[in-house]
Amino acid sequence: MENLSPLFLIAGGIILLIIFLYFVPISLWVTALFSGVKVGLAELVFMRIRKVPPSLIVNSMINATKAGIDVTTTELETHYLAGGNVPNVIKALISADKANIPLSFKQATAIDLAGRDVFEAVTTSVNPKVINTPNVAAVAQDGIQLIAKARVTVRANIMQLVGGAGEETILARVGEGIVTSIGSSGSHKVVLENPDIISKLVLQKGLDAGTAYEILSIDIADVDVGENIGAKLQIDQANADLKVAEAKAEERRAMAVAIEQEMRAKAQEARANVIQAEVEVPQALAAAFRTGNLGVMDYYRMQNIQSDTDMRNSIANPGQQSGQNKPRE
Repeated sequence: MENLSPLFLIAGGIILLIIFLYFVPISLWVTALFSGVKVGLAELVFMRIRKVPPSLIVNSMINATKAGIDVTTTELETHYLAGGNVPNVIKALISADKANIPLSFKQATAIDLAGRDVFEAVTTSVNPKVINTPNVAAVAQDGIQLIAKARVTVRANIMQLVGGAGEETILARVGEGIVTSIGSSGSHKVVLENPDIISKLVLQKGLDAGTAYEILSIDIADVDVGENIGAKLQIDQANADLKVAEAKAEERRAMAVAIEQEMRAKAQEARANVIQAEVEVPQALAAAFRTGNLGVMDYYRMQNIQSDTDMRNSIANPGQQSGQNKPRE
């Protein structure tokens, strides 16, 4: 037991030394001191207590100091505790300073906390990137469909990164501008001969307003001829007109059939009236005989006149049946 006690003391001393060096990073303090970064040893201890990695803050401070960026450890700690990416912000500030882009620490942290990559934004501002639009189909005034594809060169707008619209809005606005430009062209041949008129008209609309990018140029990469939409529409309209005309013709035919049936019914009704009148003739003759208004000779004279009329009708119209009212004996 007496031999083991010094070993326990040595092990305990090593553990205490490790704990002390963890909370008091002397080597990190020495590195910051020789790098020209003013940070106290107690401040590093408090960083450990606040669960802020001292190495992350000190290394970021060293990079910022060497690049001439004026920041404090308190600002870096605050941004880290807010969930920001401290090294990325420092890199963005250094890149912006070297490229003569006005970017403050407050702006950089706001962009970073907004969920955007501030270093990528600065890089895009220095080196513009190209966005390829999908195929945009539009119809010229002569009815020919054109399918265009454009390449949009954009540069990040640092001042609009927070609250500005993204690439999707740029693509939507450019597509809308292409459709408007092609639709306002009198002929698709004009667009095929001068595709640059599309880009000129689109650039004049100021499509980058309210977005996080600045449009530098819009280049038409390809224009293909699609379908003849005008002819299709005319064919569809002709088919629709034909169906309307057929429906109206069928309506007129049905109306004519109904009128014909109605006329036949009226003719039957007229024949029935004639037959009824003919039935009343003998009764009238009998009544005339009884009252003495009609004599026998008058009756035969009337029958002869009627027979003579039937004969003349048969001579004039040999195909018709005559003698409907023959003399009665």
